[in-house]
Amino acid sequence: MMELLYIHWNPDPVLFSVAGIAIRWYSIFWLIAIWADSQVVYKLYKLKGLPMDTFQTLFLYSFLGIFIGARLGHCLFYEPGYYLSHPLEIVLPIHELPGGGWRFTGYAGLASHGGTLGLIIALALFCRKTRIHYLDILDMMGIAAPVAAGFIRLANLMNSEIIGMPADVPWAFVFERVDMLPRHPAQLYEALAYFLFFGVMVAIVWLRRGRCGRGFYFGLCITLIFLFRFFIEFLKERQVDFENAMPIDMGQVLSIPFVVLGLYFVITRWNNTVVDRLPKTGQGKSRK
Repeated sequence: MMELLYIHWNPDPVLFSVAGIAIRWYSIFWLIAIWADSQVVYKLYKLKGLPMDTFQTLFLYSFLGIFIGARLGHCLFYEPGYYLSHPLEIVLPIHELPGGGWRFTGYAGLASHGGTLGLIIALALFCRKTRIHYLDILDMMGIAAPVAAGFIRLANLMNSEIIGMPADVPWAFVFERVDMLPRHPAQLYEALAYFLFFGVMVAIVWLRRGRCGRGFYFGLCITLIFLFRFFIEFLKERQVDFENAMPIDMGQVLSIPFVVLGLYFVITRWNNTVVDRLPKTGQGKSRK
């Protein structure tokens, strides 16, 4: 009787096609993630009193940093042998066919660790250009990031990828595109956790109201996300073969330095012991 409760999951990953180009659920959820994040950061940007004429530049730097970092992260962390021998597939959304020619695939493979690292680097370049305080921007991104992370995991769910280990829990999903085994819906676990983390971030922002030092929200974000990511990996199937010889998988290995960095900011910036003085030339504009 328990089997009747399993959710048989086999949605078409293609939402619709236009002129022969498939528009996938994956792409739609990525666009929703970017839009939701930009709305949160926009409101925080205004509340901080930062120059609004730089927001479009921030959006561009962030988008490129996340996308380039996520793509390179997947190619170099998870499948370096393949992509280094097929470098064109790193930069173009195609798959080279064995008999010659190619087919359009979209960018099949984006890694969250690479996206986070790419964003950190892109924001450093943005702050160098605009002279806005780096940690102010990282904090805004930290508050907003769990929303995007949640939608991206929903995108993975629609693709029936990053699946969980076999399980006999009544809410197990049968990913029919993979096999007929009931499994943990690990993507859904992550999505729900990340949306919860966003609620936690907003609650702390409201309750603390400026009593946390610069960098605290950035630290809290990467601590929550990557600590959860470390433990949820125990419920997931290994994504690439070389991970089978490892005591922990690549996602867990890459999560550890982010957790350490995040804990440093959480511990040292819980109380704002340094008074951040505003420059005389622009109230609300941090120029340190």
